Amino acid sequence: MSPTPAVSKASHHSAEGRPVAQNRRARHDYDILDTYQAGIVLAGSEVKSLRAGQVQLRDAYARVIDGEVWLCGVHVPSYAFAGGFGAVDPDRRRKLLLHRRQIEELGRRTAQESLTLVPLSVYFSDGRAKVELALAKGRRRYDKRHAIAARDADMEARRAEAGRRRGTRASGEAL
Repeated sequence: MSPTPAVSKASHHSAEGRPVAQNRRARHDYDILDTYQAGIVLAGSEVKSLRAGQVQLRDAYARVIDGEVWLCGVHVPSYAFAGGFGAVDPDRRRKLLLHRRQIEELGRRTAQESLTLVPLSVYFSDGRAKVELALAKGRRRYDKRHAIAARDADMEARRAEAGRRRGTRASGEAL
């Protein structure tokens, strides 16, 4: 009998860093000033739900309360095959794990500078659930329009540059 081929570690780790869920709206609504990687305290059935990609970050935020960082507004539905064992509230607050200095800095900056803690993504790293947490400043409506206009102008400039390199103009006619 021939031995069964072992699964390579490279294929296992390539899926590890891939985000389980992303808060795409956060980059539109906020100016991201700084990001932090935080561990998240979960029940066993919640980990299974996360691995299945069942998490919603749309209205999520984090707060520093009594020297601890709590993630609020994240919806993690109960795992379908957990039976009665995994019965936890899907919308409960979840504790985030950060270094003490980071927690103190986040608490100070959110209080003094009126900044917000927003989760950008949830992913697994070395088998542990992690949250990419951003220290962000809310954008006003005119700031959003300005950001969209700047992005469109940048994209148009890149198209024109690519057209010059190929020997055509952005409108498609030859030089």
